[in-house]
Amino acid sequence: MASNTATMGNLPSGIGICTTIPDIFYVPELIFGGLVWILVACTLVVPSNPQGWVMFVSVFCFIMTFIWLVVFACGGHHNKGSWAAADFAYHSIAAFFYLSASVALAKVTIEMKDNPNFQNYQLDISAVVFSYVATFLYFIHTILSAIRWKSF
Repeated sequence: MASNTATMGNLPSGIGICTTIPDIFYVPELIFGGLVWILVACTLVVPSNPQGWVMFVSVFCFIMTFIWLVVFACGGHHNKGSWAAADFAYHSIAAFFYLSASVALAKVTIEMKDNPNFQNYQLDISAVVFSYVATFLYFIHTILSAIRWKSF
């Protein structure tokens, strides 16, 4: 019977990244990160500084996660333990960045509750929810990557 988890001390490549844990989280991270990026880009908020940070985090993490996905899919890691450590490091940084961006976005959204433009408020609420979902996905990926890294 096949297992859906990666063999200890083994980094998947090819289609294996779609069936192993923690690599199965790449696609949902891209989807929810892209939704945050799109929803924040659709709104106009007066304090643009927190929105700028949210945009930076969502675009940076989207691009880096896509690159990471391609490297793992192509087998560019050559099954080396240093790539497992780098995977853990990247996802921990991404989780921290997304948490800080989510908190900033939630603060700005709460402050614009009485804004006459209700559509921007609704878009920001959606962006906050998706941002926290992306944070959760990156956090779970970080924990599972740490477990895999320690098994090398």
